[in-house]
Amino acid sequence: MKHIHQTHSSMPLSYEPAVHASSHILNSYADEWTSIGPNNNLIDSRIGAYTYTMDDVTINYAEVGKFTSIASHVCINPVDHPMDRVTQHHMTYRCVAFGFAATDDADIFEWRKGNRVTIGHDVWIGHGAIVMKGVHIGTGAVVGSGAIVTKDIEPYTIVVGVPARPIKKRFSQDIIDALLQIAWWDWPRDLLEERFFELNDVAGFVKKYG
Repeated sequence: MKHIHQTHSSMPLSYEPAVHASSHILNSYADEWTSIGPNNNLIDSRIGAYTYTMDDVTINYAEVGKFTSIASHVCINPVDHPMDRVTQHHMTYRCVAFGFAATDDADIFEWRKGNRVTIGHDVWIGHGAIVMKGVHIGTGAVVGSGAIVTKDIEPYTIVVGVPARPIKKRFSQDIIDALLQIAWWDWPRDLLEERFFELNDVAGFVKKYG
């Protein structure tokens, strides 16, 4: 994985991550051929190769796989406030900013980091979707626009709604098993280039490489 350098995103993409200058990146990493769109906020997250985000995306404490497509206004792992205190206001843990203490409450931030989201490869997350803490989204899944994901999603499953619920699988289970076994997302660049035009034919692809 490569550390993200905050530079103006431009086409074509390359081995160096492309990050729009308006985005805020904190302690995060991205692999090759990645693109981070305008006004993104990434905190303590890792982004897999070829994954891209559109505008106004927030990603906190998450592991995102390769070839994943994240639409605009998606929020992954919105952080919690402590509800068991007298007040939920962040002054109780961002103490320094409000002049209440010399140090912040580090335990709260460690608690947030411990509830990471994991997203597989080749996942599509639609416009305005929210993925809640601790959720795992399987490879090949689709999250519909505006969905709120509160539970794990199996590979190649399409979910929609609030809360998100599965409506169907993208393929038959045999095809899904074959794709997971092939794991094309782990192929090196030269192999992807060689077999690129075969990616449009699922039946032929699985028959040849499964």
